[in-house]
Amino acid sequence: MSTSNEIKEKERRVRDFLRSKGLKALLLKRQANFSWMTGGGLNLVGIATEMGATSLLITEESKFVISSNIEAPRMIEEENLEKQGFIVKTFPWHEDQESAIIKELTGEGSLGSDAPFPNAVTLTEEIARLRYSLTPEELKRYRWLGKKVSSALEKTMMKTKKGEKESAVVGRLCRELWKDRIDPITLMSAADDRISKFRHPIPTERRAEKFLMVSVNARKWGLIVSLTRFVYFGKLPEDLRKKYEANVFIDCTMMAHTQPGIPASEVLQKGIDAYHAIGYPEEWKLHHQGGSIGYTGRDYRVHLKTPDLIQENQGFTWNPSLTGTKSEDTILATSKGPEMITRPILYPTLSMEVGGISFTRPNILEK
Repeated sequence: MSTSNEIKEKERRVRDFLRSKGLKALLLKRQANFSWMTGGGLNLVGIATEMGATSLLITEESKFVISSNIEAPRMIEEENLEKQGFIVKTFPWHEDQESAIIKELTGEGSLGSDAPFPNAVTLTEEIARLRYSLTPEELKRYRWLGKKVSSALEKTMMKTKKGEKESAVVGRLCRELWKDRIDPITLMSAADDRISKFRHPIPTERRAEKFLMVSVNARKWGLIVSLTRFVYFGKLPEDLRKKYEANVFIDCTMMAHTQPGIPASEVLQKGIDAYHAIGYPEEWKLHHQGGSIGYTGRDYRVHLKTPDLIQENQGFTWNPSLTGTKSEDTILATSKGPEMITRPILYPTLSMEVGGISFTRPNILEK
């Protein structure tokens, strides 16, 4: 999966971070950071857990996996961590030895951690920033994932029938994703008036009579993409068509301004300006507008005081919404302009030019 170049680059980032913070070692317990550091490995058991079942400890000269005897064999055989240069430190599952092992390895030196840990400095956000700029190897995996998830969601929606339950549609989507061992980690679906009522509609057994929305965050190798698609049974009303296209315009405006070196907060302001320009000045306040994505569903949700600058090859998913509609796909911020990671594969499309950039976006599927 990973290459030596990818792993070396991540070791370089971590050790530069150690020096800049005056740390002896860095402890990584979150599954997102494990996947990042190991080039796509998994240390989770439950697919929705934030913390992993094993930990990584990186010092100035060495790398360690700290694991109970339950997880250690898989870390070696399937995650191939010894081949990546990790030294596996194992303790019996019934004895809490993790702290003692870390103490033995780090001595009296200062320890940083991505989660609260005894005698460690918690640096969750600072560590997360090490992940934001994706390597060439990660980009290949991300593009593959975006195409697969786009196809899976659109294939599912195209087979959806009037009267089908939200939960049944989502179940078929999960089946499509699991064919390629892609984890559906967040699922939303709304039929008819539920689309207008709730910004975060968890799937229910409501049956779709006219209109259905499905959103998914899906993960493989630790990387996550996010997207939303709609299907309408019958002829789409003109007012709904115009509202959806207005929403896509806001989304394209934000994507067009997602450029490396630009403050993320400036992109949000451009989106707010677009809400005003098309006659919906208050709608942006009803739901967050999205933000950075990569190894978590949103590394940060952008607000007007977000301090981060956009990095080269950083993932973003903006998700502007006008009551009853939403626009959402995953992009990559590059110096050459936004690259669509998820995109319409099977769906009807609409074309739009914003800020001198041409976009091909998914339309609402009419059945």
